[in-house]
Amino acid sequence: MVAATIRTIFAQPTAEAVRAQVDTVADMLGRQFPKVKPMLLEAKEDLTGFADFPQPHWEKFRSTNPLERINREIKRRTDVVQVFPSPEAVLRLATAVLAEMHDEWIAFPRRYLSEESMATLYATADTEALPGTTEG
Repeated sequence: MVAATIRTIFAQPTAEAVRAQVDTVADMLGRQFPKVKPMLLEAKEDLTGFADFPQPHWEKFRSTNPLERINREIKRRTDVVQVFPSPEAVLRLATAVLAEMHDEWIAFPRRYLSEESMATLYATADTEALPGTTEG
């Protein structure tokens, strides 16, 4: 029940609704589980960070599939070797796997985030000054 209630935060249609839902969920769960409310409110900024990006990106941020794929590939390669002579050997293998995956993404014209959604992100960044910078 708690997990289903928390998932409603991520199902909201707008950034404002996402942030408001955190407060609503914290109040709801805080009645039955007093320790949950301060924990949710403390984590509000982290929980709602995805809402600062264009909505087409939200689904990608929620998923850990790419990371799980990387971990499975590294595990598959390390299972073949089984015994490594040093920690540096494991690091070299993991680095080689990551470099190979990087090369695949460069060689094949596929994108994790579409060009259209990235264009909206860049358009927003161009119209807003970066925090801590001065214009002029």
